[in-house]
Amino acid sequence: MEIATAMAADDRTRFETLLGRHRGIVLKIAASYAWHAEDRADLAQEIATQLWRAFAGYDPARPFSTWMYRIALNVAIGHVRRHAPHARRTVPFDETLHDTAHQDTSTRDGLDRMRLLQRFIADQRPLDRALLLLYLEERTIREMSDVLGIGESNVTTKINRLKQRLRDYASAAGHD
Repeated sequence: MEIATAMAADDRTRFETLLGRHRGIVLKIAASYAWHAEDRADLAQEIATQLWRAFAGYDPARPFSTWMYRIALNVAIGHVRRHAPHARRTVPFDETLHDTAHQDTSTRDGLDRMRLLQRFIADQRPLDRALLLLYLEERTIREMSDVLGIGESNVTTKINRLKQRLRDYASAAGHD
């Protein structure tokens, strides 16, 4: 994720350190919004580029991960919109998200539930997918609101609706 620019060496070092520390965010989002390995790599690079371009506007008084999520998700959603006519509408989650969902995949049932969750998430609209990603990462309502640019009550409402849709989805699939 090397990005060239004329920015000061101190800023470049600070950016590279922060990006390295939170690299998993970029990889998770790229894996959640891109189907093929090459597309994931391209999306991760596009996210890193946009993060670098926006870095001068980053306010260190706010959490870097929240700022990073917001930009990364916006880039990923834009990527899906640009490529939607040419690509499959849903994308599977990468195996790195197994830990995020806190599922016990050591049993057949646990693995089946994880796959069900991944299919459910992949079938959601980009904003709902982003919300679920943040929810599974155990972000606070405020953080989700900040990242997605929607009100806290809207976040709560959407999460409750998504939980109900997931229950219905699991029930229809025979996973009560």
